[in-house]
Amino acid sequence: MQQKIRIGIAGYGNLGRGVRSAIAQNPDMELAAVFSRRDPKSLEQRGESVRFVHMADVERYKEEIDVMILCGGSATDLPEQTPQLAALFHTVDSFDTHAKIPEFYDRVNTAALLSGKLSVISTGWDPGLFSMNRLLAQSILPEGEEYTFWGKGVSQGHSDAIRRVPGVRAGVQYTVPVQTAIDLIRSGETPDLKTRDKHMRDCYVVAEEGADENAIREAIVSMPNYFADYNTSVTFITMDELEREHSGMPHGGFVMRSGVTGTGTKQRIEFGLELESNPEFTASVLVAYARAAYRLAAEGQSGARTVFDIPLGHLSPKSAAQLRSELL
Repeated sequence: MQQKIRIGIAGYGNLGRGVRSAIAQNPDMELAAVFSRRDPKSLEQRGESVRFVHMADVERYKEEIDVMILCGGSATDLPEQTPQLAALFHTVDSFDTHAKIPEFYDRVNTAALLSGKLSVISTGWDPGLFSMNRLLAQSILPEGEEYTFWGKGVSQGHSDAIRRVPGVRAGVQYTVPVQTAIDLIRSGETPDLKTRDKHMRDCYVVAEEGADENAIREAIVSMPNYFADYNTSVTFITMDELEREHSGMPHGGFVMRSGVTGTGTKQRIEFGLELESNPEFTASVLVAYARAAYRLAAEGQSGARTVFDIPLGHLSPKSAAQLRSELL
C-alpha cells in the first residue's frame, strides 16, 4: 500500500482548521503535526490525537513531514514564513496580494532551489482557480473583455477596517456584485466598467453605547482604499443580530470573458463559485495542491510553482489511466 502523504499545518486559525478537516476527507493523506506561535497546550483538546507543536521547534520535524501547508496571512505572515519554511519543507500557501506575487515568487523560488524543495505559491480560488480560468478564457477568446466579480461574501480585511473606526464595537462587511453589470455582460456586451459599477459594499455595524452613528457612517463611506470608491451602505444592528445573522463566512464570485470569434460571433466563458465557508473551501484547494507538490517533488522538481505550472491530473488522487477512463 502506498504511504500516505504526511501533511504539516503552519498556523491554526480558520484556514488551518479548514485544512485539518480537508485532510480527513482525503484517504491518501494524514496530518502529521500542527505548528503555531501559540502555546501548544492551549490548542490541545481532550480525546484528540493531533500533535500541536510550537513554531520555534518546526525544524525538528524535517523528516516527518512531506508537505507543509502554510495558513498564515498574506500581509505579514507568509512573506516571512514561506521562504523560511521552503528551506526545510515542500510547501503550499495561499499568498493573495496580487500586486506582490511576482516578487514573492522570486523570494520563494530562491529559497526552494537552494534547499531542493518544491513550493506551490498563491493557491486558493483568487488567486488560484480564478487565475486558471482567466488564463483559459484569454487563450480561447483573444478578442474580448474580461471581468471578475467577488461576492456576495464577507471580506475579512474590510470587516477589520470597519472595526477600527472609533465608536464601532463590532461589524462585518459584505462585497456584493452589481447584478445589472453581470446581466449586461451575460447578454454579450463588453462594457467599460469602473470600480463603482461592479461591486457594492454592505456594512453591518454594532455601535458602542452613546457613539455618534452619523460620524461612524461618514468615516466608513469616505475611507480611502476601502469604501470611498464604492457605493457603500451602513446598517446599524445589535450585537445579538450580528451574532445570529452574520456569523458565517460565505463568499464566491465569477470570472467572465465576453468576446468574439470568426467575423463577430459573440461568445462567453464563465466560471463561478458559491461558498458557504470561504476558509474551508480555500483549505480544500490547498490540500489538493499539496498532493501536486508531493508528486512534483517525487519527479525531482524543485523551486517555486504557481497554478499555471502544474498539470491538473496531479491534483487528483486518481491515476492517469483512471482520469482518462472516467473524466475525459
